[in-house]
This record gives sequence, C-alpha cells and structure tokens, in this order.
Amino acid sequence: MTETEAGDSAEHDHLATAGTVEAIHIASESGEPVEPVERVEAVAETGLRGDRYFDEGGTFSDGTPRGITLIEAEAIEAAETDYGVDVSDGRHRRNVTTRGVALNHHVGEEFTVGDAVCRGVELCEPCSYLEGLTEDGVARSLVHRGGLRATIVESGTLAVGDTVEPR
Repeated sequence: MTETEAGDSAEHDHLATAGTVEAIHIASESGEPVEPVERVEAVAETGLRGDRYFDEGGTFSDGTPRGITLIEAEAIEAAETDYGVDVSDGRHRRNVTTRGVALNHHVGEEFTVGDAVCRGVELCEPCSYLEGLTEDGVARSLVHRGGLRATIVESGTLAVGDTVEPR
C-alpha cells in the first residue's frame, strides 16, 4: 500500500465513524407526528427530554431504556433512490439524523453526540409499526440501515450541527 493509499484509507475510516447532527426530532406522545427541534437535553439512562420515551410513553416502552435513536441521512436518501420511499423530515421516527457517520459501526461502542455520551445498543431495524405510520415499503427500504438504538451514558445537550464521534 502506498503512503497516499494509507492516508486515504485512514481518512475513509475517520469518515465512517465521525459525522454531524443534521436534524433532531421528538414526539411527545406515542404515534404522534415527530417535531423538529434545534437542540434537546439528553438525560443519562432516561432519554431525550420531551420525547415519548423519556417518560416511557412510547409504543415500545417495556422497561428497556430507549435513550436515543439515530439514523443516517445517507440511508434516508437511499430509501428514496432505491425504493421510492420518502422518510425525510422525521418520518423515519428516529430522534437524530446524522451525516457522514456509519452508525452500524457503533453497536457496543461509546460515542459522543454534542455534549452527551452514548453507547450503541443495537441496530434499529424497521418494523411493521413504522410502516403503518408511514407508507408501504418503508420496512424493506430500511433493512440494515434503519439506524441505531443507543443508551445515554452521560447527560448533555445536543444540537443540529454538533459532532458525532467515537469516544
């Protein structure tokens, strides 16, 4: 491998693990439309203040901390390109839309979103509930690119434009 190829490889690795917050969405009640916000408080072991899962009011509140969900802007764009499915503007129902970060790589890893520290728990695969709230084909369009479910390890504030990076 040449020095240039090694540098390109290192740069590519960095791009795969770090990025920015492009949008933030929360819904105060289960099944309600999500609303965009510019910033939100992330509370350790609880969730995003004002979101349905903060007080365990979300559809999938079963005592398992939901914390925060993230999805890649690139996955949203691919769903539109590959399947003609529009999950932009928060219709994907994930809290944080990122750009430039491979979220699947963060399962089991700690990372920061703004001032908050999170730990990736599992991939956030799409389900029939999501499809029922959106449109046919959503589940198929987001398989293996539906985002990441994470717990909030250390409280902090996150805002549109903040960095998402490994800890």
